[in-house]
Amino acid sequence: MCAAPTQGQVIPAGVDVEKETVITGKVLANDGQPVGGAFVRLLDGTGEFTAEVVASGTGDFRFFAAPGTWTVRALSSSGNGSVVINPEGNGIHHVDVTVAA
Repeated sequence: MCAAPTQGQVIPAGVDVEKETVITGKVLANDGQPVGGAFVRLLDGTGEFTAEVVASGTGDFRFFAAPGTWTVRALSSSGNGSVVINPEGNGIHHVDVTVAA
């Protein structure tokens, strides 16, 4: 069975964020509460699927990407949401995704 890995916001030891582009954030409900277990997808600038992870129990997710335009889309039983992020260089780039029915 294939499944998306569960994520958190803690960057693994040994990852040099000076050399990596990391997109990290939380999936949130309209009331600001975290939504755990959401499927979080990373789409490239043309809307093509690139990766998927499962948000942690506290709504956290993380992707390693490249500078450019990305859409982060969250799908959950609480609803769906998406946000566009444009990291221009390496480092940690934070974005939260609010989901609504």
